[in-house]
Amino acid sequence: MQYAENILETIGNTPLVKLNKLTKDLPCLVLAKYETFNPGNSVKDRMAVKMIEDAEADGRLKPGGTIIEGTSGNTGMGLALVAIVKGYKCIFVMSDKQSKEKMDILRAVGAEVIVCPTDVAPTDPRSYYSVAKRLSEETPNSWYVNQYDNLSNTKAHYESTGPEIWKQTGGKITHFVVGVGTGGTVSGVGKYLKEQNPDIKVWGIDTYGSVFKKYHETGIFDENEIYPYVTEGIGEDILPKNVDFDIIDGFEKVTDKDAAVYTQLLAKEEGMFLGNSAGAAIKGLLQLKEHFTKDDVVVVLFHDHGSRYVGKMFNNEWMKEMGYID
Repeated sequence: MQYAENILETIGNTPLVKLNKLTKDLPCLVLAKYETFNPGNSVKDRMAVKMIEDAEADGRLKPGGTIIEGTSGNTGMGLALVAIVKGYKCIFVMSDKQSKEKMDILRAVGAEVIVCPTDVAPTDPRSYYSVAKRLSEETPNSWYVNQYDNLSNTKAHYESTGPEIWKQTGGKITHFVVGVGTGGTVSGVGKYLKEQNPDIKVWGIDTYGSVFKKYHETGIFDENEIYPYVTEGIGEDILPKNVDFDIIDGFEKVTDKDAAVYTQLLAKEEGMFLGNSAGAAIKGLLQLKEHFTKDDVVVVLFHDHGSRYVGKMFNNEWMKEMGYID
């Protein structure tokens, strides 16, 4: 009989799927690393397991403890699944720009969810970074995950996602394209791939309102670039320790409107029901067209599932209100 001992053993080994219609004008082969096949429907399941296992190993997380984290939803889901199997409680802090579906899903798996305002500085005591940190200081036997600076995040992708992509492409991958938020995926996968072949190009997809692109190109952290944006899961108003700028060859910015429109197009043109960051990733890849040749194999990673955006990017009334469609 073939079966997994628990749901955590089903994480990883996600498929590579060829894109056809949206990429028809590109000279190269484009393959999607389809991370929604993980049990929590996102790439974040991988690093959730790794961060918890490493914290258990060095004593930061003790039996019966409470896991506390600021999340845009997907990391919370991964952590919650691990917590259920291993017997921990969870408190998750989210910003109010995240979809209602994400909040409801986290509550459905037994987590306590606290919602904070988006439009405040990271250092503001009301920000979701600050609230998560404060709760971890006030809650007995708790552990603050801090996915932004917790390097087990990067390590998870160096150990699993990167080797999978290399093996699945038979070492023929030439470009890796992925939305950048905490930086764990781009840095872990990028490091592994460049160790196999230093000529592989790694492109990060960023959003307007985020500091990554300018910082990468100039070394300047420009606070004037920071403003609230709609796109979920990518971009930051901080510089997480997991973002290894030396591994990233370049950043490409995508507008909120384009990210939302292309999220719909992935579903309608490719049958790929995915989250908002996937729309940003495929549009960013299309904007990078001149970087690709007919011999290239481009892998784009799609983070999460469309079910988390039914009230937003897949709701035409919302899309009209935002001015994204007529």
